[in-house]
Amino acid sequence: MADKHISAKGNGAEKSPLVVCFGEMLIDFVPTVNGVSLAEAPAFIKAPGGAPANVAVCISKLGGSAAFIGKVGEDEFGRMLSDTLKKNNVNNSGVRFDRNARTALAFVTLRNDGEREFVFFRNPSADMLLTEAELDVNLVKKATIFHYGSISLIEDPCRSTQRTAMEIAKKSGSLLSYDPNLRLPLWPSEDTARKEIMAVWAQADIIKISDDEISFLTEGADPDDDDAVLKKLYHPNLRLLIVSEGKDGCRYYTKRFKGKVAGVKVKPIDTTGAGDSFMGAVLYCIASDLELVEDEKRLREALFFSNACGALTVTKNGAIPALPTKEDVHKIMKEVAAADSKSGDKQG
Repeated sequence: MADKHISAKGNGAEKSPLVVCFGEMLIDFVPTVNGVSLAEAPAFIKAPGGAPANVAVCISKLGGSAAFIGKVGEDEFGRMLSDTLKKNNVNNSGVRFDRNARTALAFVTLRNDGEREFVFFRNPSADMLLTEAELDVNLVKKATIFHYGSISLIEDPCRSTQRTAMEIAKKSGSLLSYDPNLRLPLWPSEDTARKEIMAVWAQADIIKISDDEISFLTEGADPDDDDAVLKKLYHPNLRLLIVSEGKDGCRYYTKRFKGKVAGVKVKPIDTTGAGDSFMGAVLYCIASDLELVEDEKRLREALFFSNACGALTVTKNGAIPALPTKEDVHKIMKEVAAADSKSGDKQG
């Protein structure tokens, strides 16, 4: 897929294709063996994670430009996470440290099929305590795309800080990208989760959502029903709505067209970070070529690239440690193309 570095403009100033990711960064503790409960796990491997941070590192590893804004504890884990961003060439100037709160932790159990269950330790954790005064406003204004999730919307002060950052980004000409990344155990109630996630829905230009999130947010609509998805979740200002379907690929909806792009089949080891890897690849492609959402052929190419990126991530443990390079993605895409060609020859 060719990169077209088309820059965005805000307030008359030309911008480089920078994606600024806002939200949580934490430590995932992943069992050394699959298919066991947390109590049965003999040991855990610590891995840096947190959806917005995963997206930022993915973009950087693919060769794009990314920055992260968030808060960690002034502790060993927090310093490790900030260093992880730096080592992966992510701008970490927007990271703040809290002396009075710890870095968030998540223990992640892996079922035999590679799917996950989470237990979070944040009571409150530092990421929940980012204030508006600590926000790197200049960094937000530089964003070609400003990306965020919903976990930062659970409680103030971080909720108000995120909304302020979104307003600043929008006014400076950034595209807003939203991945709800629903984690119900973190919310006080299902109704609160639904209300807060949908409260900022209509501001986004790009949204990525899963089948489960469609069912939850629409209170039971069939996630496979295009009409239901469009009627309940597609708003007038939205440029691209993506439904991620894991190993089965993704569906896409724009004002002018809709369709489905097949996934890339791999043997899953750990699905942690797969959706973030997919989203990072999507944003990498769009930041490099802002007009691709208007061209179905180029959009489909970008989504296949993103499906391949997500697929590679599930072949290793952890989120950030498993994120692939652009060369890795192109390699598996060539392998898929060769296999498809061989299959076509046999059928012919």
